[in-house]
Amino acid sequence: MWMFRNKGMTRQIKICCLLLILSIGIAGFFGGSKMAAAVGISGLMWTNLYIWHERSRYQGVRSLTEQMDLILHGEEAMNLEHFREGDLEILRDEIAKILVRLKEQTNLLRKEKHMLADSLADISHQIRTPLTALHILMVRLKSADLEQSKRRIMIREAEQMLDKIEWLVTTLLKMSKLDAGAIELQCEQIQLEEFLKEAMKPFEIPLEVHGKEYEIHCDSDISFYADYAWTLEAVQNVIKNGIEHTPDGGKIFISCTKNPLYTEITLIDSGKGIEESDLPHLFERFYRGKNSGENSFGIGLSLSRMILTRENAVITAKNAKNGGGQFQIRFYK
Repeated sequence: MWMFRNKGMTRQIKICCLLLILSIGIAGFFGGSKMAAAVGISGLMWTNLYIWHERSRYQGVRSLTEQMDLILHGEEAMNLEHFREGDLEILRDEIAKILVRLKEQTNLLRKEKHMLADSLADISHQIRTPLTALHILMVRLKSADLEQSKRRIMIREAEQMLDKIEWLVTTLLKMSKLDAGAIELQCEQIQLEEFLKEAMKPFEIPLEVHGKEYEIHCDSDISFYADYAWTLEAVQNVIKNGIEHTPDGGKIFISCTKNPLYTEITLIDSGKGIEESDLPHLFERFYRGKNSGENSFGIGLSLSRMILTRENAVITAKNAKNGGGQFQIRFYK
């Protein structure tokens, strides 16, 4: 029977029976057989009532356990409404809270699983494309009839492709570290004007080659609090994006402002601007806008946002009033 499977319940029933027998014996000794019979009948009634009550509770707990087992085996719905009795109601409420959290975690894990699958597919595609081109170049370089001038051009193209692959792999590793929370930021107070000059240094020769210019408008007293190296990475990705979308002979404008709430960097390029359909997705991983160049992997701006978010900073994008793309980075104080 159900009561004998519950050791605590069995012990309580034994105690009740012993107390009932003892009560009947005492009543018979002092009050005679009628008193003993009355106590016995009353005791049996209360014992049966107690057993019935405990049996109901036991069945309720068993039903609750069975429903939890269904949830653990994939059932989405769980009916807890009929558990409205004392301790069971409290237990029901606590289990309902746990189930809500479990569903949230399950949905989050499913979403992350799909994102991981999509990311792996994107990574595979992004790496395979330059590797395929590199393989074709290597085959052509083996040709004995190839002119030296063409050979030099192909070697230079191969070196550029290797640089792209190295940048892609390095960037993906940085993103994976940020995803895993394995990066500990070393924040400090940074003088903004000098920081921006340092950020522009890797781009000065490419800008000069293509006849592009840049201007920095920043007061010397403006500073912000962040990790220098990681913020440099984030800002340079934004600058790189602006340069790629600026035509030859164009100009990049960088300005800075501050107020009691935040320090802001604004970068405006002189390109075609950002397609309205691209704006909501611009910082998504592996997203390539309609105006993206053939060398774009769609991860530079995503990495920038990841870094800046870790620093309690916000990056936004829109089209400038006079044309071109406009990016704003706010470092909150």
